[in-house]
Amino acid sequence: MPRFSIGRFALIVLFATLAARAWAAEPLRLGDVLEEARRQNPSLAAVRERAKAASFKPAQVSAYDDPTLSWEAWNAPESFDVSRADNNIVRLSQRFPFPGKRSLAGRAAEQDAEMAARRTDAVDLDLVASVERAYYALWLAHQKLAIVSRDKDLVAQFAEIAGQKYAVGQVSQPDVLRAQVELTRVINRVTTEKLGIDAADADLRALLSRTSADPLGVPEDPPAPRLEATSTALADRAIEKRPELAAAAAAVRREEEKARLARLDYFPDFEIGISRFVNFRNRDGLGAMASLSLPIAEKPKYDAALGEAEARLRSAKLEVRRLQDRVRKEVEVAFARARTALSQRDLYLTTHVPQAEQALAASQIAYQTGKIDFLSLVDSVRAIESLHLEHVEAEADFHEAMADLERAVGEPIEGGTR
Repeated sequence: MPRFSIGRFALIVLFATLAARAWAAEPLRLGDVLEEARRQNPSLAAVRERAKAASFKPAQVSAYDDPTLSWEAWNAPESFDVSRADNNIVRLSQRFPFPGKRSLAGRAAEQDAEMAARRTDAVDLDLVASVERAYYALWLAHQKLAIVSRDKDLVAQFAEIAGQKYAVGQVSQPDVLRAQVELTRVINRVTTEKLGIDAADADLRALLSRTSADPLGVPEDPPAPRLEATSTALADRAIEKRPELAAAAAAVRREEEKARLARLDYFPDFEIGISRFVNFRNRDGLGAMASLSLPIAEKPKYDAALGEAEARLRSAKLEVRRLQDRVRKEVEVAFARARTALSQRDLYLTTHVPQAEQALAASQIAYQTGKIDFLSLVDSVRAIESLHLEHVEAEADFHEAMADLERAVGEPIEGGTR
């Protein structure tokens, strides 16, 4: 009577991903996927263009108004022969804001451009985290299919053993029927997991903005899970590195410049002009003009503008504090998730899975010697299937949590997903 080799089963367990890799010419690498996402994703491209647009604003708001060239004709005849008008006046004038106003407006616009650039960095981090989560979701889907496919082969071999035992009268017909029912169940699971791969593949392709429906391939094995830093150290790094905080700091600087500008609005602006007079009966000549605005006439308006600017500055400073609190919370939550997933993964790898493999080996021998029925053997198969699935789910959870942790910190960390 043929006996199923439990050593062969253990070998299959150790090289789970090799079977999945055989489907693709080469593994799908996370670095390549991230590079493609940064190059092709339209959301990131759009925010880059908005940041580029903002970078052109300082030169516009810091420049003076265009000079004005005007022409006037005074006391022309009814035929409107301007050559016979008493005065033809050509005037060139220029408006000058109070010194410092334009430079302050330019510096405020520079902070707007800085905020736009930092928002681009934040969108880039969001995209990287989303791609990494989708990548490891696809990796998990392939691992699940590999596990269920191996279990299908196991159940098929057990069903063959049951059929041979029934042929020689060692088991009853229900054992053979149970074997066929279990085999059908696992075959259905294989179909379901294939559909899961299709869904995960579609999610990742959407982030890459791929129009082709061709499968992406099988993700390569993730790096060995590690989590060596502390949540406190990572939170301190996040305060320094998060682009949202850099953008909030730029917003504070912008509001400071606007508050200074609001104070300068109490001072007048000037306008200077020179004119050339071309006269019909009198001699030609030159003229000059100078004027200034009188903000004191509408002082309540400028008082309100200054009050608004100072309130916005206080709000911007409070926003920095709010973001700091949020960043620390995000780091701590992602760190706790990663640590929990890593502990579960290590526990499955070092304890639960080996014990389940031993239990399956013992059940297989006991079934062949007639000490247990087929249902008990099936329970062992289902138990090890469940533990293998939970093991790879814990590993995927770790890497997805690390993607969120790197997003929370604002940069890659040692032992992370890349």
